Amino acid sequence: MLKNLALSCLVLFLSCASVWAAEGKKAPLWEDGAPGAKGTEEKDIPTLTTYLPASEINTGCAVVVFPGGGYGHLATGHEGIDIANFWNDLGVAAFVLEYRHKGRGYQHPIPLQDAQRAIRTVRARAEEYDVDPNRVGIMGFSAGGHLASSAGTHFDAGNPDAQDPVDRVSCRPDFMILCYPVIAFDQPYTHRGSQNNLLGKDADKELVQSMSSEQQVTSDTPPTFLFHTTEDTGVPPKNSVVFYLALVENKVPAEMHVFEKGRHGVGLAKSIPGTAEWGKLCHLWLKNRGMLSEKK
Repeated sequence: MLKNLALSCLVLFLSCASVWAAEGKKAPLWEDGAPGAKGTEEKDIPTLTTYLPASEINTGCAVVVFPGGGYGHLATGHEGIDIANFWNDLGVAAFVLEYRHKGRGYQHPIPLQDAQRAIRTVRARAEEYDVDPNRVGIMGFSAGGHLASSAGTHFDAGNPDAQDPVDRVSCRPDFMILCYPVIAFDQPYTHRGSQNNLLGKDADKELVQSMSSEQQVTSDTPPTFLFHTTEDTGVPPKNSVVFYLALVENKVPAEMHVFEKGRHGVGLAKSIPGTAEWGKLCHLWLKNRGMLSEKK
């Protein structure tokens, strides 16, 4: 009787803990309103939701997560909350960004502006989050992968004279994780919906080129992990391949895995044999790069 009661209490506790962990702590990216906001409604307010690991397993590493959605909506469940909980279990702090996009009435450069602000925020508040400011990476899925690759190829060191302390720090990520990302624009394998939502159907060619991420890679681009699937017809794996080749050409540390099975948007791919291993491989990659040692 007592044993069953204890077991029931344990199950209830774990269930409550799981719900608590899944909620995180959401806050606006800008306290006084986001630059370029068209109003003050929920859709005009980009947010960052914080998920911190238990202190006893904290590695000092942080990942800012950009869910996908074709720059028209956000898949904050399987490409946001689930990913944050995955990293928390491994001692990594996660921050899920709900950035502005075409579905909310916004196009370039607003999503990139939100992404850069999210990176700066985590780095500026690293002590509060108990993470290493030199181990702040980004991770994106599908169009969120394009946003991540954009943030990893368009960054600055911050403005030391800025009134806002967040704006004084760098928005360069220390590493990138790109999951079945949209990369190239104006190509046969381009995801046109993402390109049109971000830039418009009649965008200037120079703008299109500047936001075609494989053309923006330099030797300063952060080390990158990529994964894709051969069966992805929504965003063909050539997107990852061309970015990987650009990284290699510029001597940027890179690792890429193209699995056979899995449609577009698989998230953690838990039910797909083989492809489900991508998370473990990514974790090992971060470990091998020295990103998961205990925080000093």
